[in-house]
Amino acid sequence: MMNNLIQLLDVVALVVDLPQYNLWRGQVGTVVEVLANGAAFEVEFSDRNGRTYESLGLPPEQIMVLHFEPVHPSDIAEMVPA
Repeated sequence: MMNNLIQLLDVVALVVDLPQYNLWRGQVGTVVEVLANGAAFEVEFSDRNGRTYESLGLPPEQIMVLHFEPVHPSDIAEMVPA
């Protein structure tokens, strides 16, 4: 994952299991802070009632941004690491 694509308030999903936090690949969270100039991101995981059950600093390799609208083909090249 490229750091410059992840932004504050992005909705993201885990791409790895983090059993020590009871978090599993596919769980969805929100980026609430950009850390170390984009080297990591504070991601908040909340239940259906909006209560936070975990908040972690994660490297960009452990999360992916979820897209709720079609992605333009010219943007795909930017998303795929070389």
